[in-house]
Amino acid sequence: EGGPRPEYGSTTGRPRRCGWFDGVAARYTARLNGLTGAALTRLDVLDTFPTIKICTSYRIDNRTVETMPASLHDLNIAKPQYEELEGWGQDTSEVRRFEDLPELAQRFVHRIQDILETPMCLVSVGPERGQAISLRGIV
Repeated sequence: EGGPRPEYGSTTGRPRRCGWFDGVAARYTARLNGLTGAALTRLDVLDTFPTIKICTSYRIDNRTVETMPASLHDLNIAKPQYEELEGWGQDTSEVRRFEDLPELAQRFVHRIQDILETPMCLVSVGPERGQAISLRGIV
């Protein structure tokens, strides 16, 4: 559905299956594992998108569900329902402080944190170690 561009494994070179952020599955995983903090990596990959989608629920038959389906059958027929956020359209790869990110990028990070119901501890804006922004006590 017009999601992020293809990525390739750094070791194998094989294409990765990438798509929009699945907030339902991520929130379920955060709850199941008792997460006390989350990391959002490679925010810079989204820099050029005019809109960014986040799956916030699934449509199963004629009903909308905001939690992981209990049955494999329901999971197999679930259709993601997306919330669309405006993209920020700016290069973030040189940003080193959260407050220096474009406002729309900051909103995206806050929205992911709200969906996860878990504090965001780190946001990276590239693959290098120095491109990680620590958020403890900031967000």
